[in-house]
Amino acid sequence: MEKKKAKLSLEKKHNLTGWAFLLPASILIFVFCFYPMSQAILLSFRKTGGVFNGAANYARILKDKTFQQCLFNTFFYFVIQVPIMLVLALMLAQLLNNPKIKGKGIFRTLIFLPCATSLVSYSMIFKSLFAPDGVVNRVLMAIGLSSVDWFQSTWPARWVIVIALIWRWTGYNMVFYLAGLQNIDYSVYEASYIDGATPFQQFMKITIPLLKPTILMTAIMSTSGTLQLFDESMNLTAGGPGKSTMTLAHYIYNISFVETPKFNYAAALSVCILVMVAVLSAIQMKVGDKRD
Repeated sequence: MEKKKAKLSLEKKHNLTGWAFLLPASILIFVFCFYPMSQAILLSFRKTGGVFNGAANYARILKDKTFQQCLFNTFFYFVIQVPIMLVLALMLAQLLNNPKIKGKGIFRTLIFLPCATSLVSYSMIFKSLFAPDGVVNRVLMAIGLSSVDWFQSTWPARWVIVIALIWRWTGYNMVFYLAGLQNIDYSVYEASYIDGATPFQQFMKITIPLLKPTILMTAIMSTSGTLQLFDESMNLTAGGPGKSTMTLAHYIYNISFVETPKFNYAAALSVCILVMVAVLSAIQMKVGDKRD
């Protein structure tokens, strides 16, 4: 009986210790994340002056042409960039996980470096690369093609943002896949090779299934990041030409700080982004996570 009581008191002590470590972080998360989020939701149902106006801000979103343009732009980046980036990251991780390749550390570092580059610095690099007299146009003219005014034309400007995103974030996702691949015992691949499996079959039947949780995690993070995309739209194209490359986050910034401040409407737009991220993440979890 005494032994049982001692065991219970020890478990209680461990639980209290665990909560003691969790409490500071939990308080900070509540204060800096959940409390502002709840205040933004409440603000979205009010108008200037704090007067409750129901769903008027959300009704306004449905008629907002700029919102529709920004929504299209954001989903264009999401649909094009995320799959290309994740597939490329997975292929690079698989290639650089091969124990027979020499100098893997150098290649891994070089591919990851864009992620460590300052957002402003890499935007300046891409602006110079795609300038009218930049390297890209010089290469196009050298092979007999006409130059492109990348930042003054709608679709070229969108593709510059897509290319910039892929260049910056592919190495970041590659690191996650490398970590997952290194947890797979290499003897599994050797056994499948002895059984006659081709490299493609190994990739499809071993790598993909065992990396599914990591792929799901990177897909959710990339979805969240792309729907909240701001820096590239702001620093690379300034949302132009016109508003043809502006993202939802950039639009929220403009109506909050650049134009006459409309914080209530900006809060409603922010809630819309939150809902879209939550819905897409839930769909990805439902499709990707097949565990019982």
